[in-house]
Amino acid sequence: MSSAEAPEPVFSEPWHAQVFALTVHLNETGRFQWREWAERFGATLKRHGLNRDLDGGDDYFHAWLETLERILDEADDAAAEEVSVMRNAWERAYLDTPHGHPVRLHG
Repeated sequence: MSSAEAPEPVFSEPWHAQVFALTVHLNETGRFQWREWAERFGATLKRHGLNRDLDGGDDYFHAWLETLERILDEADDAAAEEVSVMRNAWERAYLDTPHGHPVRLHG
């Protein structure tokens, strides 16, 4: 890696990388401005008593996800009730999946 290249972000869990990538994609496709995101995310961290110096662990990314869900709910892109139903379905599928197998939602 040359000194001009930025290091790749390191994520401790796959879902951290996924929610990060989804947020960047939504920003790049014009769903919200990055400044709005940063302000909202900062407010979520503050509300939880967290700061931006966190190491990017679960607390940080739970706050990240909460912020993204709020933005999508307010834009009527993903209502909170729908998100809750989907989250519960994924949790059930995850808990019912044997270790090492892909998690699949059951129709």
